[in-house]
Amino acid sequence: MTSHHACGMLVFLSVFLISYTPQCNGGSILVVPVDGSHWLNMKLLLEELHARGHNLTVIRTSRSWYIPEKSDLYTSITVEMTREVLDNFLSCTGLMSMLSRGHSLWYDALKNIFVDQNMIKGLRDSQYDLVLTDPALAPGLILAKYLKLPLVLNVRWITSGEGHFVLAPSPLSYIPVPGSSLTDKMNFIQRLKNILFYSIILFQQKFVVDPVYNDICDKYIEGGCDVISLLQGADIWLFRSDFVFEFPRPTMPNVVYIGGFQCKPARPLPAELEEFVQSAGQHGVIIMSLGTLINAFPKEITEEIASVFAKMPQKVIWKHKGDRPSTLRNNTLIVDWMPQKDLLGHPQTKVFVAHGGTNGVQEAIYYGVPVLGIPVFFDQYDNLLRLQERGAGKIIQLADVNGHSFEQGLKEVIHQESYRQNIQRLSRLHRDQPITPMEKAVFWVEYVMRHKGARHLRTEAYKMPWYSYYCLDVLFILLSVVTVLLLSIVVVFRFLCCRRQRKRKTKLS
Repeated sequence: MTSHHACGMLVFLSVFLISYTPQCNGGSILVVPVDGSHWLNMKLLLEELHARGHNLTVIRTSRSWYIPEKSDLYTSITVEMTREVLDNFLSCTGLMSMLSRGHSLWYDALKNIFVDQNMIKGLRDSQYDLVLTDPALAPGLILAKYLKLPLVLNVRWITSGEGHFVLAPSPLSYIPVPGSSLTDKMNFIQRLKNILFYSIILFQQKFVVDPVYNDICDKYIEGGCDVISLLQGADIWLFRSDFVFEFPRPTMPNVVYIGGFQCKPARPLPAELEEFVQSAGQHGVIIMSLGTLINAFPKEITEEIASVFAKMPQKVIWKHKGDRPSTLRNNTLIVDWMPQKDLLGHPQTKVFVAHGGTNGVQEAIYYGVPVLGIPVFFDQYDNLLRLQERGAGKIIQLADVNGHSFEQGLKEVIHQESYRQNIQRLSRLHRDQPITPMEKAVFWVEYVMRHKGARHLRTEAYKMPWYSYYCLDVLFILLSVVTVLLLSIVVVFRFLCCRRQRKRKTKLS
């Protein structure tokens, strides 16, 4: 063999070894997803796992909105849910009521699983390698515990807030609680507010979430359980965030950050849409979407927004399912659905008007498009606040939206070059990774299958009593010892002083 051929073979082997990742062929995964936009994230991960030869079983309810019963990706197990239960959930008005009803809805579905002996037997006999679940609701956690299977979480939100707070040390002095509208730089009043919001989350978990599942845990889980300990016992957390977006904070070795894992290079647009985009010329395109849960803003706000769009030189693509605004003009295209990621990745797109959902914000970062945000509920303000703090977006509160504020905000984000420069800087930072977030997610799912869990990465601190976790027992003993020593010294001094006084009296007498 010539030296030229030997060198070529060496290069080939080096590339092969670097790119080789051990696989876990033919694994069997039980998936317990959450409906809505959460399912869109889970489905993308399932597509990758299916492509790598894994067998997937998805538990869904009979009233699922987005999760189909028939799919080429998975086999489904459908749990019955009555129309009345779903109607009760949809009729909720307050956030706390919606949270409670949402858990109650899945409690009924979970109860139906446990009372169906054929279904339980089928789950046991299937010999799954792990459970993959979204812990915004608790059924997947409880099923994994019952079936004694390794647990992987596809997570940002848990049953009562953001996942880090039950897993990693979370000093409230610089880690803002979701919903607090705070950053990692807080003065005294803001730290007080942060503590109050954290107290609300603890209250929700203790008195709204836990009671829903207590009787199932007591009846079917040996030794009982609670939602927080089940979360803390998970093997791997696939966390849908990263520190380009999130404020720096302590974390744990079994947390794998996969923020933006749903993003890929943009594909070509359909011909008609591409023609509309190109017709914008040098002015470019504005896109607006409110995600999966919000079809439209109230009519008066919609009319104001449409009138502003009508005055802009840009072309507008607006995902809108409500009544057609009367102030709409020819420069605005109303659609029921849009290829959002492909539009964000198009060079003509100048600004993204969004509600601030996690998916949309991370896609804006990936494709480098500045955001004008109008948050509505849940985590949306906090998501947009992180962009605004980095100079990559601007927030307009829904109550403040009118023709003037919307037009001013839109022009500011389009014409101040700093917004685009900052979001593109975030994009470069986010993309600068040795492997993609999706590859990372698939690797760690297969890692858990190969090793039957990942207990060596998981802290056992959650099994400690609260007083041991905070070393209050140690502090008590140390204070007791110091107190005894001080008292002993005082007693000895008093004894010596008294003895000296008695000797003096004896001499005088």
